[in-house]
Amino acid sequence: MYELKTSASFDSAHFLAGYHGKCANLHGHHWKIEVVAGCETLQKEGVQRDMILDFADMKQALRNLAESYDHALIYEEGSLQLATVEALLAEGFRLIAVPFRPTAEQFAKCFYEKLQNKGFPVLRVIVYETPDNCAGYEVR
Repeated sequence: MYELKTSASFDSAHFLAGYHGKCANLHGHHWKIEVVAGCETLQKEGVQRDMILDFADMKQALRNLAESYDHALIYEEGSLQLATVEALLAEGFRLIAVPFRPTAEQFAKCFYEKLQNKGFPVLRVIVYETPDNCAGYEVR
């Protein structure tokens, strides 16, 4: 199996609705996304001969994905009152509602699926919410 790995990062705030602990409060992370792509054989012809894919393409796609979440408040749909959302938007804050609880586990799955849908042969995604704590997602 041949593999490539790249990473990107973003800063954002989130909270875990319904959680009983300090992560129920609004807080921020410097998230790091690691993506491993791979395949059994390398391309045989063309400019990508002897490669899995063009590394630059995967790096750019991951950086674009990270940038789309950067410096935002990411929250689970329905976890904030409409008046709160409206007030934050009126103040000019950048909000991103996601259809899942914004945990490292769910981000790993989300990023995996987004990159797969772009045609990258993703094997696994690991998301760090701190330098020492991460979660991963892969299909076996």
